[in-house]
Amino acid sequence: MPNTKSAKRKVKLVARQTTLNKLWKRRCKIAIKKMDGILKKNSKKEIESFYPKFQSELMKAAKKGVIKKKNASRKISRVSKKLKNLKK
Repeated sequence: MPNTKSAKRKVKLVARQTTLNKLWKRRCKIAIKKMDGILKKNSKKEIESFYPKFQSELMKAAKKGVIKKKNASRKISRVSKKLKNLKK
């Protein structure tokens, strides 16, 4: 248990940050799963409409420090590679 007043405040802060981190991590996972589902359908219109939102979700999470920037970039890169191969 926290003893000092500042330690008590820190506990509250960490609790708030934890919930926000879980929220952003969940949003990333949902975006990745949705993109995988769309890629399996091979629907070009759906892919092109959702791809910018997918990128945005991952980069927002990276910006907030929930996932690392290189991790987000790698996932975006892999999806864009699959997208490029679909168009051929």
